[in-house]
Amino acid sequence: KQWYQRRVAITAGIEGIDRLSCCGADVALVYNPCFYRGSMKHEAYMSHYLAIADASPIPILLYNVPANTAMDIPLNTILELAEHENIVGLKESSGNAVRIGEVVHRTAHLEFNVLAGSAGFMLSTYSVGAVGVIAALANVMGDEVCELHNAIKANSATALDLQYRLIAPNTAVTATYGIAGLKFVADKVGLDGTLPRRPIQPLPETDQHKLLQIMRKAGLSC
Repeated sequence: KQWYQRRVAITAGIEGIDRLSCCGADVALVYNPCFYRGSMKHEAYMSHYLAIADASPIPILLYNVPANTAMDIPLNTILELAEHENIVGLKESSGNAVRIGEVVHRTAHLEFNVLAGSAGFMLSTYSVGAVGVIAALANVMGDEVCELHNAIKANSATALDLQYRLIAPNTAVTATYGIAGLKFVADKVGLDGTLPRRPIQPLPETDQHKLLQIMRKAGLSC
């Protein structure tokens, strides 16, 4: 299998990667430091990621998630990091197809792969060279996300309708109801989602019915 078909562990730094590797993780998904974002210039990013890549026993996947970190990993930083033999790709959650296309184009000579970071924009990002997706929605609608992936890869006429179908449930378990909503739906489909970690609160009962309606309209039995 390619690395992006295997088990991916998420982390913020060097600590824990050895343990995660021993637990069977094939790749470490490393999001960018963001607490002191005013100090996070190109040189700081390079120092951080290169230290991790040099020390890690498993490949590193960069994780750009500006909705949570309030900042993008600079494009020139990604392109330079892509040259490192132990940095194998990027999970891009911004949804910016222009940015994704540029990364794909400018790293085409390398063993570097770009993944969409959401099921809500798979079609647009695959069209500019993304090879796959790591999506929250896949936790509860994995078959449907795989169906869309296969349809896009096969240039099937059904891909657009499948993408439209996944937009609403994807938004529901990410931007609208977040991790609490995702865990609630996971419970409803028998996956033992459990309660979110504090300080995130469980999904209020008033929102539970609304979320279930969205998921059922998209075809999920829950």
